[in-house]
Amino acid sequence: MLISYHWLKSYLDFTEGPEEVSNILTDCGLEVESLHRYESVPGGLAGVVTGQVLSCKAHPNADKLTLTMVDVGSEEPLPIVCGAPNVAEGQKVLVAMVGSTLYPGGKALTIKKAKIRGELSEGMICAEDELGMGDSHEGIMVLPAVTPVGIPAAAYFELTDDWVFEVGLTPNRIDAASHTGVARDLAAVLNHVNKEKGYLLQWPDVAGFAPDRVDKEVPVTIEDPEACPRYSSLTISGIRVKDSPAWLQDRLKAIGLKPINNVVDATNFVLHELGQPLHAFDLEAVTGNQVIVKKSPRGTEFVTLDEETLELSGEDLMICNADEPMCMGGILGGVHSGVTARTSAIFLESACFSPVSIRRSAKLHNLKTDASFRFERGSDPEMTVFALKRAALLIKELAGGYISSDVHDVYPRPVKSVELELAYERVNGLIGQPVTPKEVKGILADLDFEILSESKKGLHLRVPAYRVDVTRDADVIEEILRIYGYNQVDVPPKMHTSMGVSPKPDKEHLQNVVSDMLSSRGFHEIMNNSLTRAAYYQDMGFDPKRSVNIQNPLSQDLNVMRQCLLFGGLETLAYNVNRKVSDMKLYEFGNVYQLATGDAPPGPLPGYRERMVLALFLTGRSQPETWRGGDQDHDFFDLKQAVYAVLQRMGLNGQDLRAEDAGEDPRFAYALDLYAGKQFVVRMGQLSKALLKRADMKGDVFYGMMEWDALVTLAGKQEILYREVPRYPEVRRDLALLLDRSVPFSRIEEIARKVEKKLLRSVGLFDVYQDDKLGKDKKSYAVSFVFQHEEKTLTDKEVDKVMEKLTKAYEQQLAATLR
Repeated sequence: MLISYHWLKSYLDFTEGPEEVSNILTDCGLEVESLHRYESVPGGLAGVVTGQVLSCKAHPNADKLTLTMVDVGSEEPLPIVCGAPNVAEGQKVLVAMVGSTLYPGGKALTIKKAKIRGELSEGMICAEDELGMGDSHEGIMVLPAVTPVGIPAAAYFELTDDWVFEVGLTPNRIDAASHTGVARDLAAVLNHVNKEKGYLLQWPDVAGFAPDRVDKEVPVTIEDPEACPRYSSLTISGIRVKDSPAWLQDRLKAIGLKPINNVVDATNFVLHELGQPLHAFDLEAVTGNQVIVKKSPRGTEFVTLDEETLELSGEDLMICNADEPMCMGGILGGVHSGVTARTSAIFLESACFSPVSIRRSAKLHNLKTDASFRFERGSDPEMTVFALKRAALLIKELAGGYISSDVHDVYPRPVKSVELELAYERVNGLIGQPVTPKEVKGILADLDFEILSESKKGLHLRVPAYRVDVTRDADVIEEILRIYGYNQVDVPPKMHTSMGVSPKPDKEHLQNVVSDMLSSRGFHEIMNNSLTRAAYYQDMGFDPKRSVNIQNPLSQDLNVMRQCLLFGGLETLAYNVNRKVSDMKLYEFGNVYQLATGDAPPGPLPGYRERMVLALFLTGRSQPETWRGGDQDHDFFDLKQAVYAVLQRMGLNGQDLRAEDAGEDPRFAYALDLYAGKQFVVRMGQLSKALLKRADMKGDVFYGMMEWDALVTLAGKQEILYREVPRYPEVRRDLALLLDRSVPFSRIEEIARKVEKKLLRSVGLFDVYQDDKLGKDKKSYAVSFVFQHEEKTLTDKEVDKVMEKLTKAYEQQLAATLR
């Protein structure tokens, strides 16, 4: 939000400069994100002066150039080469001196002393567009003959400059979304700092408001008082629509608004002055001489001021005439009811709309306006009539005409202001140091809080209607503190704390440990939005009925809570691949959400299930491309290695988990599941081509999903044991087994560990060979076995005995033969 320094001074008499005001506003909760200078003409015409052309003659070396001598008030006239066709002797002109900088078309142009076709030129006689004062380049600007010579152009045109604050307004502070709102806070701080109540907010004067002639009354009906609690209006006739005066245009330009005409500019001015949006309708568009505030039927078409056709939802609040909608209430006007150059009478609206209704329609139709910004956060229902009178007087001043109706104020259910008790002890307790009752009452008075009654213990207050965010005594204390000054609260010399005991294992600590480990292995952490699109869960093995829907979604792309981390990760991969980053290893910790089923474990919110998972993604090359190689792409075993590394870092033995084929899953080309007993903990595999095509991914992607909450629980059950480092050597034996192709290596390892539990340390697969010569559906596994005794050196006889038992077990259980 932009706030003008000079505009601010129209409502508060203060001497503090822009930098000091910037610091004050930031300290009281209105953070100034930037401060920049505004000039009505870029560069402020610095170095441009008025002059008189003393002589003109043709350039000897160019047909279209003229040699002039120009008096600019200095000791000697300046020789200037001019290319304008209308330059003539005796003219009063504007001259850019050597060293000055102009901004034609927004680009800087520095005037230098130069020779043009062999003739000296010490300046430039300027055209309108070269000065940034218009678009014409037909010739130089010619001033009236009485114009003095040698005065600065900025003084001649009475140019204005200003300082503009960009305030990062928080959603709860819509009361400060205007110049008077900011001035109110500034006055409160200055009064508190100076200990004198000398700073008073000067509101616009509407005492002179009165209807001139009541001859164009327009009755208003509100059919939905929940969506429109208050609607104030009047008519103004006999106006003349034209450009706004320079002062008004400069005010609007300073805060980034484009002037349109005197009527529309007046409503925009009052909006940014008082924070109350208004809308002016061409009175001829109000057919049937009535205005109805209602929700138009679903499917009704409405053409906006931007000439965009919208199809109404049936929940959009519309301002209608007797025949059709004229405006989407509180958001945007219609193309057929707006003020044009032909308008001679207007219907002026000043209303209060429900934030819920405005936000729903604005998000549904993707409309963002200054009006919707304010109404979405809650406007002041007590401001409508005052703002209406202010705008009416201003329009009458700018466009002429007369006020042709009384103020029609439809307010069926007056909003009741919040009343609450404020204890001084509570104030001192939350702030952390004593604040005198005098200071408390002074700050509250400056912030428009009404003191209904007072006692030694505290105050009974009425909160101003525009402070929609203040509902508790803690909110009031926050208001007191930000004016009192956060920096005025002393830091105590010592801090008191208590020891906190967290359950083991510490979930956050374990997450940080695993994050560090994955990052050290070349993974990058990602964090995606918990909101996603419902279309992701219509198929691909998901149950769309279990999606948690958002009641008022920001858009159709953010209308449900995510059921998994898969699609957010794929969006990240696709985004990077489209920007030529194709080799990635990513991980994400995040919660996923579903509607609970009958067999779901109980959660913090009945009917819903929320759990944390860890997702891993691999795509592209496994190693950076170098002259020595780097052609190998990621494969399933890279993913498996990462998954088992996570398990190991958590203190879990991957060998203790049961591995099973995941079976049919449309998300995967193939996948493997890991179980701890009956508890599912991991699914990992290669994503299917159909899913990748939907995500606009061309390469292979390997994805692992780990049930983090379940793994943390398992990690908490693990005991840390110490075992002495073995002092005796290991012994290795190898077997070449001919097996059915359906037998996985995990089955070989499982049998080995059952046969020999004491001496066997590890089982490894170091070669796989498949060929039709081995037999139909056969394969050969080269398997290594490592044995070790903790108390002695193993003999060949002992090892051979174990190997015989293993061979026999494989022959009996797997129908294996030795090669």
